[in-house]
Amino acid sequence: MSDMKLVVVGAAGRMGRTLVRAIAATPGVVLHAAIERQGSPALGEDAGVLAGLPALGVPVRDDALAAIVDAEGILDFTTPASTLAYAELAAQARIVHVIGTTGCSETDETAIDAAARHAVVVKSGNMSVGVNLLAGLVRRAARALGPEFDIEILEMHHRAKVDAPSGTALLLGEAAAAGRNVALADASVRVRDGHTGPRVEGTIGFATLRGGSVVGDHEVIFAGPAERITLAHHAEDRSLFAAGAVRAALWGRGRAAGRYDMDDVLGLAD
Repeated sequence: MSDMKLVVVGAAGRMGRTLVRAIAATPGVVLHAAIERQGSPALGEDAGVLAGLPALGVPVRDDALAAIVDAEGILDFTTPASTLAYAELAAQARIVHVIGTTGCSETDETAIDAAARHAVVVKSGNMSVGVNLLAGLVRRAARALGPEFDIEILEMHHRAKVDAPSGTALLLGEAAAAGRNVALADASVRVRDGHTGPRVEGTIGFATLRGGSVVGDHEVIFAGPAERITLAHHAEDRSLFAAGAVRAALWGRGRAAGRYDMDDVLGLAD
């Protein structure tokens, strides 16, 4: 089988350049096109050179429709608005759309579900193998431990991150809620300020920290009456997210259209 032809969107950004390097390092895939927004100073530059590699002969361009002609997959770590546009293009082209974008609203998710009727969509708050293994452990721990164990999720990211809680924190919160067979929307506590009163049993708390250049730290704390269990993951380099995204694209090649996540890719579904 020929190499899978992948398109990287947001190719001049930190994650985009990391994705380009991951594609270059992974057998079975090739960079087909690199896309940036209109007016980007990177337009016309070689995507490989931008990523610190030898020239790949793939210039950064802003015509997304033309770029996906003959492509087999899109790797997308951009913004919700951009992701919706690429979801529509992926659906029209009947190709794989790997989405690492965070901060999507319920309305955005509904639109992505609609696109998944025609495209293979793999979307996750985190593409890391380790984080998705952690989510599985959180789900099992929440199921095993009684409501007397309070659940708190702590996350820290670099100062430039624009959404909170992080997509990974929400992924872990969903895992905890699933373990307890409740809806995260009904159980989550995002903000505490002033005189809040005692903690409500069964809630899942979130704490968000921002600063410096932290790639991503996440802890899930199960605090019981006389003991505390902490499950944690510390990301040290963005390459782990890119490697997971490329793996997801290869997994989705030739698969039936639908909405999938990294549990499906890694075979971690309970």
